[in-house]
Amino acid sequence: MTDRVLILDFGSQVTQLIARRVRENGVYCEIFPFNVDPDRIRDFGAAGIILSGGPSSVYGEDAPRAPDLVFEMGVPILGICYGSQLLCHQLGGTVEKSDEQEFGRAEIMVKDSCLLFDDLFTRGTVEPVWMSHGDRIAAVPPGFKTVATTPSAPFAAFANEEKRIYGLLFHPEVVHTPRGGQLLRNFTHKVVGLKGDWTMAAYKDQAIAKIREQVGDGKVVCGLSGGVDSSVAAVLIHEAIGDQLTCVFVDHGLLRAGEAEEVDRLFRQHYNIPLITRDASDVFLGELEGVDDPEVKRKTIGRLFIDVFDAEANKIDGARFLAQGTLYPDVIESVSPTGGPSVTIKSHHNVGGLPDYMKLELVEPLRELFKDEVRELGRELGLPETLVGRHPFPGPGLAIRVPGAITREKLDILRKADAIYLDEIRKAGLYDEIWQAFAVLLPVRTVGVMGDARTYDYACALRAVTSSDGMTADYYPFPHDFLGRTATRIINEVRGINRVTYDITSKPPGTIEWE
Repeated sequence: MTDRVLILDFGSQVTQLIARRVRENGVYCEIFPFNVDPDRIRDFGAAGIILSGGPSSVYGEDAPRAPDLVFEMGVPILGICYGSQLLCHQLGGTVEKSDEQEFGRAEIMVKDSCLLFDDLFTRGTVEPVWMSHGDRIAAVPPGFKTVATTPSAPFAAFANEEKRIYGLLFHPEVVHTPRGGQLLRNFTHKVVGLKGDWTMAAYKDQAIAKIREQVGDGKVVCGLSGGVDSSVAAVLIHEAIGDQLTCVFVDHGLLRAGEAEEVDRLFRQHYNIPLITRDASDVFLGELEGVDDPEVKRKTIGRLFIDVFDAEANKIDGARFLAQGTLYPDVIESVSPTGGPSVTIKSHHNVGGLPDYMKLELVEPLRELFKDEVRELGRELGLPETLVGRHPFPGPGLAIRVPGAITREKLDILRKADAIYLDEIRKAGLYDEIWQAFAVLLPVRTVGVMGDARTYDYACALRAVTSSDGMTADYYPFPHDFLGRTATRIINEVRGINRVTYDITSKPPGTIEWE
């Protein structure tokens, strides 16, 4: 299979967006770290290769380099930002420190035509793009021509049409480059020559075949949370291997109101998938008592989650595999994809493998998918829209929506506030416009007045964001009357809250969740 593109990651925080744009154009792609074993690159059989951006300088000590194999394969190559500087550096051009850095919006002037710009930009076109670099390309390698410039970047785009190698100093993958997605489409369709016929239906068939090959006649235990990811993973695996799958739902005491009952009804009654429900809330809340560090919370929940699973899996005769709904963003935010240049944002309890004492092998059929692709896969599997369109809910649950130490009282207060907030969003017909919405109980108490009495209760923050993949997000612009109505209900109906605020932070600089 050669109808695929390989993306080599050099540490950019937006590398995943390259993959997202490529897949939107109907081309399957995967991301490998730049220092991956060359045999994996060769075995992947890519029809084209994209070199991502990154935080390094090509002349820096221990600067990442593209494997020599990349240039020996004879396939088209596109370098983006740091990737374009690597092309120059490794093929005989010159990269140097620039006195004029470019970060943010810029305008390129198109100087020459090339296949990458075909039907998009012509000579003399001025086009807005997004830059993020401190070095400049002073000379392109022999055989390359200048395609576009900016006042401080004489080689903002360059090409060797004969070898089908292209470099872009700007980032086509971000929305701030308006026609960046079309540029990437030109690379995959016109330069590489792919048809763009990869579909989620095809992915489903491939995933089912892969699950059957991996599992054989073994039994699988699936960690079911009731959210989109684990639900899609469970139904996909059940379609592949039927009753070889048993789902285990762990109630860790950190769920929203009514979730445990909803999971039981949907999977036990509707899908008839074997389901074990384990109420372990006392265990989780007991160990979390007094814990206020968010990373310790996540790791504690992850450890206990695995302990509970191990105990339940041991009760299932012949269980050899543990299925999880791990997604691409989970992986990229948990582990530096380059082994160094990029940073870990936060750990995820379902990423990183299993402890040695747990004898189950991992089955992660969604590991290469983005959230919206998982929803699309769910529709292919026939899951109801009410489930497929459900907002993401984190594995650690409400633990990371109660900053500071957790208590049962705080969790009960938060559940009630969160239920009111989501109810108001649904009544306003806004649920499907929002990527994720939730309430946060702040570790702050404020003075208030209710009737003739003074109160000293918790403050609550409301959060709602729009996003396409969870990698970046903007806050949702609620009308003030909606916020006022929701705040009034929460304060009147939830004993323990006397102040409501709305979080208008985007990602970046913030994360979607508070912890």
